[in-house]
Amino acid sequence: MEILNLYAGIGGNRKLWGDEHEITAVEYNEDIANIYKKFYPNDTVLVEDAHEYLLNNYQDYDFIWSSPPCPTHSVTNNFLHAQGVRRYPDMSLWQEIILLKKWFKGKWVVENVTTYYEPFYMPMVLDRHYFWSNFEITPLKIYRDFNIANAKACSRQSPEENMKSLSDYHGIYLDKNVKNARKLLRNCVNPKLGKHIFDCMLKSLEVKQQDKLI
Repeated sequence: MEILNLYAGIGGNRKLWGDEHEITAVEYNEDIANIYKKFYPNDTVLVEDAHEYLLNNYQDYDFIWSSPPCPTHSVTNNFLHAQGVRRYPDMSLWQEIILLKKWFKGKWVVENVTTYYEPFYMPMVLDRHYFWSNFEITPLKIYRDFNIANAKACSRQSPEENMKSLSDYHGIYLDKNVKNARKLLRNCVNPKLGKHIFDCMLKSLEVKQQDKLI
């Protein structure tokens, strides 16, 4: 299977997918892309604009995961607006959803944070993330419960303890010299959640194949 992992970051969502598929990861920041490559040496890692890459290459893949930048969609914009900060939401999120819904023949999922506005298309909500897809994603309540408990614990921790909690939660351990390591971990999709969604996608392909045989 040809897989495209857009806005790949350090690859939290991809961690438990295994190495039996051909995976192309696109990450704009070269330093972050190098971390991804260290974790997943078998993947093809491209340092490019993921939004443009999707537009020009979506037809070459069987499964696409996209996690467009989330800051302009986050509920933190409520607080920023109250402080006089005005900014448009980045519409590349919705451009990609529309493109994939209309034209892409394979399986796809787009991930983002909980938005401060009502979404144009209703998502699945898991672990404080929104997910849009063309296959069924079943609930995974345990991660949402864990995050609530983890957030309370982290609020009482020192930066070093907080970093360890994030690393343990994701099962991802960064070198001490990595810049913005805490932010990179906070931006990750939990690997177990990424695997759950990946398995849901594979199951949908099995069902489709069974329907063809009937």
